[in-house]
Amino acid sequence: MAERFKNSGLIGELSGEFLGTMILILFGCGVVAQVVAGGALTTPPGGLGNHDSIAWAWGIGVTMGIYVAARLSGAHLNPAVTVALATFKDFPWRKVAPYVMAQIVGAFVAALIVRWNYTEALAKVDPGHTIKTQGVFSTLPANGNPNLPVHEWGAFRDQIIGTAILLLVIFAVTDLLNTPPGANLGPFIIGLLVVGIGMAWGTLAGYAINPARDFGPRLASFLTGYGGAWRDQYGNFYFWVPIIGPLIGGVLGAAVYKLFIGRFLPMAEPEPPGQIPAPQD
Repeated sequence: MAERFKNSGLIGELSGEFLGTMILILFGCGVVAQVVAGGALTTPPGGLGNHDSIAWAWGIGVTMGIYVAARLSGAHLNPAVTVALATFKDFPWRKVAPYVMAQIVGAFVAALIVRWNYTEALAKVDPGHTIKTQGVFSTLPANGNPNLPVHEWGAFRDQIIGTAILLLVIFAVTDLLNTPPGANLGPFIIGLLVVGIGMAWGTLAGYAINPARDFGPRLASFLTGYGGAWRDQYGNFYFWVPIIGPLIGGVLGAAVYKLFIGRFLPMAEPEPPGQIPAPQD
């Protein structure tokens, strides 16, 4: 078994990224489908959840996705994480594109499953598959609310800030020279981080903070009837915002951590004599 694990190589890592990201999106897009589509059909409407349940389910999805994939790939599950790790943590640049592709495909497949499973509810609530339920799969400025005047550049700013927070804290939580969570609680803490970002930074752009999370489901929705998937509620091309914004924000947040915290942490030192029992003659 150990030999099989050692020989899994890049294929095993990509398998982990694919399935871990798929689990993330099954929870994430699934809860939005339940709240938006299913909830619209209850009496009174809104009986199947709200913004808080969405934030919690996304965080749970992140936690479960990490537990699924961490042993094989490190569970990046997010191109912004992969690029930041390549920039600052010596993750091989040659693996960046394969990891990102595996993440996108995992998100795409998960979104297709959600789309299939919620077919009846989506068709009932939104027969034309319009902007009304597009948010089940991908993000929009102000979550599609035209009463809040947020457009591409406001959402772009929001995505940079939100993803910077994400990567700053991920770097802190996973830095063994800092105070990392014990007892394998890292995935749980990162899940709570995503819940917090959703509750504090979800208004202006839906806290995609992950290019694969947005692009994979957006493509899936486009291929299954959502002809306006690439545009926002104003008719403007929007799909680039939750791709470019998080990639910039992730590197920025990691750089802030390295500048203000990482470079001041003491380096690991060898164990002092006597800590490890000497072999018996």
